[in-house]
Amino acid sequence: MLKRILLALDSSDSGQVAISFTIALAGSDTEVRVLHINELLLAGRAMTVETPTEARFLLDDAVLQLRCCGVTATGVVATGVVATATCFAVAECIITEADRWSADAIVLGSARRRGLRRIVSHGVRERVIRSSCLPVLTAPAPLKVAHTDLAPAPPAVPGHRGTISRLHH
Repeated sequence: MLKRILLALDSSDSGQVAISFTIALAGSDTEVRVLHINELLLAGRAMTVETPTEARFLLDDAVLQLRCCGVTATGVVATGVVATATCFAVAECIITEADRWSADAIVLGSARRRGLRRIVSHGVRERVIRSSCLPVLTAPAPLKVAHTDLAPAPPAVPGHRGTISRLHH
């Protein structure tokens, strides 16, 4: 049984799937640390994925979803990670946090993306999988399905401002 899971979270749809996947993996005595990397330094220039407030909201929302499902969870936003075209630094940040926190496993999202975002996210996943001594679990990619009136709305979580997305098969 996994006691400590590091969930590396991004702001894509795969991040939401990774949260649901982690909830399914977690046992009653599992602790989850959510890691979100917000600021990348690329060629000496800062490139943020979202504002610090948005990054903190994303992280707090993930922690709240985990806690509402009975999972002990904490979170951290990493900034100032030096990124290169090969994504070594982002993967290294994930592995370092997992080692520092003594995680038993790492959970990453898996996305259906195109272009540069696909190359970057794939590179990070591959580097973490190849470089980490820990088991690395990738949440299944979300399927794109058309919304219909027949599909029920995702369930609301008490105390949560939004809804939790569900996996669509």
